[in-house]
Amino acid sequence: MIELLEKQPLETITPDRGKEFSKHAEISQALNVVEFYFPFPHHPWQRGTNENTNGLLREYFPKTVDINQSDSYVEAKMKEINLRPRKCLNWKTPYEVYYSVELHL
Repeated sequence: MIELLEKQPLETITPDRGKEFSKHAEISQALNVVEFYFPFPHHPWQRGTNENTNGLLREYFPKTVDINQSDSYVEAKMKEINLRPRKCLNWKTPYEVYYSVELHL
């Protein structure tokens, strides 16, 4: 996970309650002391963007569908999600915000 994250311009990480962040102090240190904010259990509104994105993922990958899709299929769906305007980003896409560009969709 660290190899994936260290290439990203991170300021903070707000994890869910998953065990993959049990060594958060070590992850923070490896990522140049990125701050972790831990939401309270059973308070999904404290991670609103994450919960919204989970809902978007479920549109493309319902629980009843086999998730062993081809890489090209998954990449195409990721692109669709990242090119979808979001209210929380002032109707910009995640792509526009991350790369500081304006797309004319």
